[in-house]
Amino acid sequence: MAMRIGQGWDRHRLAPGRPCVLGGVTFPDFPVGPVGHSDADAVCHAIIDAVLGAAGLGDIGDMFPDTDPAFAGADSRDLLATAWGAVRELGWYLVNLDVVIICEGPAISPMREEMRAKIAATLGSTAAAVNIKATRGEGMGPEGRGECVTVQAVALLEDA
Repeated sequence: MAMRIGQGWDRHRLAPGRPCVLGGVTFPDFPVGPVGHSDADAVCHAIIDAVLGAAGLGDIGDMFPDTDPAFAGADSRDLLATAWGAVRELGWYLVNLDVVIICEGPAISPMREEMRAKIAATLGSTAAAVNIKATRGEGMGPEGRGECVTVQAVALLEDA
């Protein structure tokens, strides 16, 4: 039995007029949302990089280039499902996933369990294998000024 670990990192600028979608969950009352080619769900994007990296399949830009109009406005959970399908085809299974969301807002804790459930369902796993944490920038850097959301993800995979 082999195990592999992958790390993902993503950051998106926040702007008015954009829906705030993180981890497949919409925060309807938050006044700004991430900007990007797809729905800009930085949580899903960091997870995609983590699982692709662990499987040796490159990164999100290789699989879903932001120059491809087919991915404009795409639901990042759909992108995660596609990336995970490629990982599974190589025989890898999720052991666990650990995610850190760094932002001044929205408040993550009220939606944490819904995020865990949606991500786990997308990865064919249980919520027990998915951990979501959040922290603030405490007024420092672009996260602390509320300019962006940054996400770090680590995925541990094992083969059958």
